[in-house]
Amino acid sequence: MPQRAQKTHKGLAKRVKVSARGKVTYKKPFAGHLMTGKSGRRRIRLRRSHTLTGALVKRVRRALLCE
Repeated sequence: MPQRAQKTHKGLAKRVKVSARGKVTYKKPFAGHLMTGKSGRRRIRLRRSHTLTGALVKRVRRALLCE
C-alpha cells in the first residue's frame, strides 16, 4: 500500500513564519482590538513579533515540513 504524502498544517502556516536560519516567529495574541483596557507598555510589547523557543520549535517545523 502506498504511503500518503505528508501535508503542511495550513492553520499553523498562516500563524507562524520560519526564518532562513530555522527560527520560528509569530505574533502575540490579544492585539487585535479592545486596546483601551491594556497599558501602553503592554500594547508596545504586543506589536513586536516573537520567537518560539523550546521543544515546540521541533514540532512546529515538522508540521510545516521544514526539515
